[in-house]
Amino acid sequence: MAITAAQVKELREATGAGMMDAKKALTENDGDFEAAVDWLRTKGLAKAAKKSGRTAAEGLVAVAVSGGKGVAVEVNSETDFVAKNAEFQGMVAGIAQAALGAADLEALLTADLGGKSVADTLTDKIATIGENMGVRRMAALEGDIVASYIHNSAADGMGKIGVLVALKGGDEAFAKQVAMHVAAVNPAALDEASVDAEMVEKERQVQIDIARESGKPEAVIEKMIVGRMQKFLSEITLVNQAFVINPDLTVGAAAKEAGAEITGFVRLEVGEGIEKKEENFAEEVAKAAKG
Repeated sequence: MAITAAQVKELREATGAGMMDAKKALTENDGDFEAAVDWLRTKGLAKAAKKSGRTAAEGLVAVAVSGGKGVAVEVNSETDFVAKNAEFQGMVAGIAQAALGAADLEALLTADLGGKSVADTLTDKIATIGENMGVRRMAALEGDIVASYIHNSAADGMGKIGVLVALKGGDEAFAKQVAMHVAAVNPAALDEASVDAEMVEKERQVQIDIARESGKPEAVIEKMIVGRMQKFLSEITLVNQAFVINPDLTVGAAAKEAGAEITGFVRLEVGEGIEKKEENFAEEVAKAAKG
């Protein structure tokens, strides 16, 4: 029988299931509402969508490298407890491998993962594990040499911070040292030319205001700003930072000694930029017990 949009809407509102899951449930049960609800419950999908409003700011960053391509993917969960779960980690590892063949995040969500799309796999895990989850970000990097580094490792190839570094020339050992530096120092850009113009202008205005507070003449202020902006750019750009492996050299100078040119880097940190909401899980459990 034909399933109407109104039937799908009613089932979604009653169960919190996704649109496609609700439609499939009705189709499988010839439009019988109660049977469709039971079908969704059996499949563990009835409440998965209701968890989607909860903040997922924990989780893992996974990296994968194949040949001259590397990918980093952030997969979030609500709690660090789930990030330590072997089932969750297995899913994250699979998503990272799938990302090697995906052009962007949208393509990754539709990519195959053991016979299901990544998006459907997430829905299943939300239902079985009981927390909201999501693939938040994906970044890819290509180069003659691509090396990865995981900081605060939770399992092989995944942890709280994931870094990729691409080189032209040099070797993988040096690329990994640079990746460790990126994890520790978190540069804003590769070099001066790569720095966001809005960030530069914002800092310039801040420095002008600070200098004017000192009461110095405008001509003096202009000279002060030149020096301060040079210092600012050297501190936030990878090639100009003091190399953590050898602070006597900048990263750029160390690369030159290693016969390498750093062509790019990626750094993803779990929960970066997410406003975390304090969840009262004891209260949630108490409410669930009552009803």
